[in-house]
Amino acid sequence: MPFDPANLKYDANGLIPCIAQDHATGEVLMMAWMNAASLARTLQTGNVTYWSRSRQAFWAKGESSGHVQRLVELRLDCDRDCLLALVTQEGPACHTNRRTCFYSALRDGQEVEILTPMA
Repeated sequence: MPFDPANLKYDANGLIPCIAQDHATGEVLMMAWMNAASLARTLQTGNVTYWSRSRQAFWAKGESSGHVQRLVELRLDCDRDCLLALVTQEGPACHTNRRTCFYSALRDGQEVEILTPMA
């Protein structure tokens, strides 16, 4: 059946969360928001484009850093209110220069940094 982005469940601001996961390793890289237009851009170009809530503008991942996310496959969750983008990530995914945005862990009640910035 043809995909219709209008059949997704967006929040009151017209946004849907999108989790980026490395397609080869399964590593969860980041979470960001998309709207219907950024989703359309992603599907059209193959480069993952999000919606920046703070700037109220498109955010093509890697546009300024060169750390591009190329879409391999897009998946929808069962409730159609969250997306999973399987990607090829060039360089770090996090703006802190780490491979993933999930670089802190809670261990024995303490927050521990488990990944350092990439060289």
